[in-house]
Amino acid sequence: MIDGLTSASLGKPDFNLAIEQHAGYVEALRSCGLEIEVLDPDPRFPDSTFVEDVALCTPACAIVTNPGAPSRNGEKKAIGKVLKSFYRHIEIIESPGTLDAGDVMMAGNHFYIGISGRTNEEGAAQLSVILERYGMSSSHIPLHRMLHLKSGCSYLENNNLLVAAELLTHPAFEAYHHIKVDPAEEYAANSLWINGTVLVPAGFPNTRNKIEGEGYRTITLDVSEFQKLDGGLSCLSLRF
Repeated sequence: MIDGLTSASLGKPDFNLAIEQHAGYVEALRSCGLEIEVLDPDPRFPDSTFVEDVALCTPACAIVTNPGAPSRNGEKKAIGKVLKSFYRHIEIIESPGTLDAGDVMMAGNHFYIGISGRTNEEGAAQLSVILERYGMSSSHIPLHRMLHLKSGCSYLENNNLLVAAELLTHPAFEAYHHIKVDPAEEYAANSLWINGTVLVPAGFPNTRNKIEGEGYRTITLDVSEFQKLDGGLSCLSLRF
């Protein structure tokens, strides 16, 4: 994990602390009523802790993505095997399309797909076709600065969108009630709604207070070692 990809200048992750933080994350998910399957570590792929990127889980099907970082390509086979235990229908994004599911935000039956350095137009187009086949809709959101779409926004259900940076004024999100994240707390835009509770990264009190002000219960989690690898709360799990 300490050799994972990063553009952040926050230092090298502390592996033992990361293990503790991951255990806290798992326990928080359990406390929200979820059943958890923790996958075995795979030292061949130091970014595989960010399991969200290699698959998209929808109510109708699972999609194994084609990650935009070549070093993550080998994660697809392992996650495909896992998903067969849960899904009858599994779809695949094919090259030259690339797709990181961190670029995909589900809001009801609609999926917003970020076009980023990791997700290209071809990958997004393939995903849109798959979603439509199963009765779901999508729209594409070009990104200019953020690593992933969900680096800058999180859907908290009930028409509430936690949103930051370049997405604050995006016309695709006009219909939602915005919970605006201050520029100094942009990392907290990746918070995670689970059964009415919102997991919020530690160290961003203004964002937590705004979320609580909308009536949500929150759980604060320290994920500092994952932040050093550009990873957030949603990145660490597949939820369905």
